[in-house]
Amino acid sequence: MENKNLHSTLDHEPVILIKNLYKSFGELDVLKGIDFTLLKGENIAVLGKSGSGKSVLIKILVGLLKADQGEITVLGKRVDQISAKELDELRLHIGFSFQQSALYDSMTVFQNLAFPLTMNIKNLSTKEINSAVDEALDAVGLKEKRDHMPSELSGGQRKRIGIARTLILKPQIMLYDEPTSGLDPITSAEINSLILDVQKKYNTSSVIITHDLTCAKTTSNKIAMLLDGKFLQTGKFDEVFTSEETQIKSFYNYNFIQ
Repeated sequence: MENKNLHSTLDHEPVILIKNLYKSFGELDVLKGIDFTLLKGENIAVLGKSGSGKSVLIKILVGLLKADQGEITVLGKRVDQISAKELDELRLHIGFSFQQSALYDSMTVFQNLAFPLTMNIKNLSTKEINSAVDEALDAVGLKEKRDHMPSELSGGQRKRIGIARTLILKPQIMLYDEPTSGLDPITSAEINSLILDVQKKYNTSSVIITHDLTCAKTTSNKIAMLLDGKFLQTGKFDEVFTSEETQIKSFYNYNFIQ
């Protein structure tokens, strides 16, 4: 059954378009001819086993890795052709939520959120910085943690603060790398709900890298199964997992948590 909470005001404008993407590391072929489209306002969950190339894909999207072959267009820019300066400018429109939250332990929550603002937007007033931080913290429901240190936060709170820090620059695209990894089921459900809230409030388009099928089913408009270097099947959750394809059935039976 389709999740009724999913933000559904999609249009047909692609914000990410990948054609015939290949990436190898020495003799290891990781991505073998990937085609991928993310529409404006859409959430896509990319599923696959560990080592299947999920994280390699999003690193190529933001130019942290170079493709061996293929076209990668993000927000109308060819990532494989633009200059380093243009790539830095493009990254300002992309929020990357890391698996480990990647907070600076020596900074307060406020300082962690203010840092990307002051680094990337010059001449902001103290009032503007305070307002932006409070808005981002309010979006993730943790305004009261403003002056806390990361060490004082739970794992779920650190995830939320990590997402808040990506929201501070109002990105058009969100990239979530294993957003529910290491979390208990209740906290995972809270993060899933937050991903939907972000999609609705900020009208973001998101790529959600996960092996958590509950996360994929809850947060995505469609899913893409990455197996053996290719997208074996793409579509809505129930469409993909009614497939008789052996690898897909095996992945479902091994991973799914009701």
